Amino acid sequence: MSKTILVIFGGASNENEISVITGTMAANVLKSGGDTVLPVYISQNGDIYADEQLAEVSNFKGKKYLSAPRAVIADGGAYILTKRGKIKRHIKADVALNCCHGGDGEGGAVSGLCAVAKIPLASAGIFESAVFMDKYLTKLILSPLGIKTAEYKYVTNAEQLNCPRNMPDFPVIVKPVSLGSSIGVQKAETREQLVEAVETALLYDSAVIVEKYLENRREINCAAYFADGAVITGECEEAFSNGDLLSFEDKYMGGGRSVLPADIPADISDLIKNITEKVYSTLNMRGIVRFDFILCGNDVYLSEVNTVPGSLSYYILSKGFKDFYKVLSAVIAQAQSDFNAKHAKKLLTTGILENVPANACKLGKK
Repeated sequence: MSKTILVIFGGASNENEISVITGTMAANVLKSGGDTVLPVYISQNGDIYADEQLAEVSNFKGKKYLSAPRAVIADGGAYILTKRGKIKRHIKADVALNCCHGGDGEGGAVSGLCAVAKIPLASAGIFESAVFMDKYLTKLILSPLGIKTAEYKYVTNAEQLNCPRNMPDFPVIVKPVSLGSSIGVQKAETREQLVEAVETALLYDSAVIVEKYLENRREINCAAYFADGAVITGECEEAFSNGDLLSFEDKYMGGGRSVLPADIPADISDLIKNITEKVYSTLNMRGIVRFDFILCGNDVYLSEVNTVPGSLSYYILSKGFKDFYKVLSAVIAQAQSDFNAKHAKKLLTTGILENVPANACKLGKK
């Protein structure tokens, strides 16, 4: 049965443009499967637009999207507004898919918006979105699970570099704590480079992670989703860069390349898949999530967890767009099942307000 799906993308994020690519791709994959899709774009100013034409990436060149109607997400769907801001119509949604990269969109805000609006969400929930958007919280969550991560120090201002206690030995990587797509990430081999990298990263974010640079590193990715009571993992992918680190250019501008499946021993591949499944299932995650690992010899380190991966990792989880529709259909069906189960629970009403005096909450006069 055809569904009406909100595909939400954009957001007040440095990754807004990358999100447009993911969002329009997902919208067109769902449309090709016969579903009714309403693309919902959130601008970097936080304005929300909704219209079928936003499924075409060309409408974001020269800000053509500004001609699309504004919208409000509420009451189980989207209210489409007139140019004067009045309600034109309400489109009921069966489910929503979050394609926002970075910022509040990936960090839990879209998850919360859909929860308040009572729209099933085929993506990560509020908790895992918020935790894994923050690289420091990611470290804190993974440690009790026995997951190995690189040595690090959490830094909120450059003055902390004057106290080198617990600082990893050089070389190190400086990462803005809540940005993605390699934005603001730099390698530092000297104190001077470290200070400069931290000061630059703090222009974009409120804190940074100074992490030990693991030599002879290999970047291995594994994606997973939950459907029909099981965590499904894809094959491991190895991503290659033209330098010491994967850059924005490597990821999105044709500078890098990848190999799928990764040319790694079977036991290492199984270990990476097992770690992926362990973290995903232990935290009861949902939606498509990509886990980024660093492989050094036989040592496996979990680097980052992306709850809204680029292009939703279709290339890892399927053989192409047509096959990816089956993956999206599976996470959508799971979202609807989870939503129905949650909302079948009773909400308690105690009646306590009936016995509260009418003036009980008023401020007295001075």
